[in-house]
Amino acid sequence: MIKPPAPPEAFAYTKIRQGEFWRAIPKYRDVDERTFLDHIWQGQNSVKSPDELLATVEDLVDPSFIEDAREGFRRAPMAVRVSPYMIASIDWSKPYTDPIRTQFIPLASRLRPDHPRLTLDSLHELEDSPVPGLTHRYVDKALFLPLTVCPVYCRFCTRSYAIGADTDVVDKVPLARTPKQWQDAFDYIASRPELEDIVISGGDVYQLPAKSILTIGEALLAIPHVRRMRFATKGPAVMPMKILTDHAWVDAVTAIVEKGRKLGKEVVIHTHFNNPNEISWITERAMRLLFERAITVRNQTVLIRGVNDDPNVMQLLVKQLGYLHVHPYYVYMHDLVKGVEDLRTSIQTAVDVEKFVRGSTAGFNTPTFVCDAPGGGGKRDVHSFDHYDRENGISVYSAPSVKPGKHFVYFDPIDTLGPEAQARWQHPATAEAMIADAIVAAGGPRTYVPA
Repeated sequence: MIKPPAPPEAFAYTKIRQGEFWRAIPKYRDVDERTFLDHIWQGQNSVKSPDELLATVEDLVDPSFIEDAREGFRRAPMAVRVSPYMIASIDWSKPYTDPIRTQFIPLASRLRPDHPRLTLDSLHELEDSPVPGLTHRYVDKALFLPLTVCPVYCRFCTRSYAIGADTDVVDKVPLARTPKQWQDAFDYIASRPELEDIVISGGDVYQLPAKSILTIGEALLAIPHVRRMRFATKGPAVMPMKILTDHAWVDAVTAIVEKGRKLGKEVVIHTHFNNPNEISWITERAMRLLFERAITVRNQTVLIRGVNDDPNVMQLLVKQLGYLHVHPYYVYMHDLVKGVEDLRTSIQTAVDVEKFVRGSTAGFNTPTFVCDAPGGGGKRDVHSFDHYDRENGISVYSAPSVKPGKHFVYFDPIDTLGPEAQARWQHPATAEAMIADAIVAAGGPRTYVPA
């Protein structure tokens, strides 16, 4: 039987945004292409305060929106920094629901109370840190954090405990920011022959100068048992023009990739696209350049309410990334992060979205949906829970290869539950009993690793 041709709408993922779209923003109206593609200009003109936001968008928004943002900035755990590229990617005719605004510009009117079981470092990265700036949780993998700054700050950052400047509500924890601390991390890695896989993150490696990329890359490649390295950066999603105009940075990454290949070691880039609106012709050109240099790029998305929790939006994102030679790798459940309860979704939402996406493209371009289990359990397939109490929003995971014998609990947002369940969460003793019952139902004792 001959399969009928795909309809035109099936090719929506090939329709990449074109033109000088940034000129719709008042401040960028007279900015030419060469200037807009300059990564230094992008950094210098990033929005960091409500007044800068107002000066950039002017009358595209109502004054009440700016006041809403002003209070949102004050209450945010993360400092705000938004690149002109991201500002120009927002549909300012509907700023309250726009998926790009939702990720980067906090609004007080959208905030919800934190979940009562939330902690600032819900993944316990600091607890699994043998030296500053290094997390060693999995047997063969470590996370190296050599800096605390990013080109754009995500509201939902897992490391809001450390990344960016201090805010009114969070004093940041220092990571490995000095050459001595870097060397301490390298020495620890060298002392542990089981460590074969190193993730270099932060912060964001986009903000490391080329010489630091070379220093870190060569130091890790020189450790005999290190076989895989990942440079983690959200840069391609929020400032793709850096790949086109910061030749020294791209050359440094290329040099480490090529040196690694000659040594039989894999060096790749891991990036972070969350919504198709982040993608433009600039992205396409940047990803093509990396592809021509034989640099593998993988993507890790976060499942975010109002950003990509619609199955059709996620499917489009996955297909579009594959079209650009960016391999969709993970879709994470939103971590239990302070101040962004409005962005989290339920485990059931993730299960439903994954079911819709799977089968729409090749398996190697289909992401695995995971829950990074609070309390340090590591990444679990979202549907691999040992028990899921959907009524009260409690899912229980075990991690036998990471922390055997322990159970880890993820909580759905309380505002997505029914009225009776929401009421139960208002009573600490009742909530504790619900959690204990869920763990017993999962086959565990009446104790668990708290977030």
